[in-house]
Amino acid sequence: MDVKEHVKKELDRRLGFVDFARIHFISALHGTGVGHLFESVQEAYKSATTRVGTSVLTRIMKMATDDHQPPLVRGRRVKLKYAHAGGYNPPLVVIHGNQVNDLPDSYKRYLMNYYRRSLEIMGTPIRIQFQNSENPFEGKSNKLTISQERRKKRLDQMLKGRSKK
Repeated sequence: MDVKEHVKKELDRRLGFVDFARIHFISALHGTGVGHLFESVQEAYKSATTRVGTSVLTRIMKMATDDHQPPLVRGRRVKLKYAHAGGYNPPLVVIHGNQVNDLPDSYKRYLMNYYRRSLEIMGTPIRIQFQNSENPFEGKSNKLTISQERRKKRLDQMLKGRSKK
């Protein structure tokens, strides 16, 4: 096995979480490989500063969920509603939805890799931030109409009468 292949294999094994970065072998003695390094630096800078619109990010999110649905959390499906850019250098994608904080890490990695492939981002990490949607009816009690109150009273009296027998 060649020394370069051995080093590359060890880097892949030990730094598997940095799969977005390219590996370059350079030589200070001979001055080789530097040209490819600067090409990758420019590619990484371009990827890190690319601006992407909300509609594109949401469309990519919908395609990802169509290909692989989010898992059930407490018996309910996690609903991803929309995504938008939250920042650049490195790119930040903010995804809004219901129960998104309970998504397993494996699905978060799936979304991150799906965005990386779809946007063709290389040389920079993608960060994904999840935000739960607020329930507009939380803390509000349901105000019954007069006819609903009368019906409830009749049902309560009927149930009390049955329990006495």
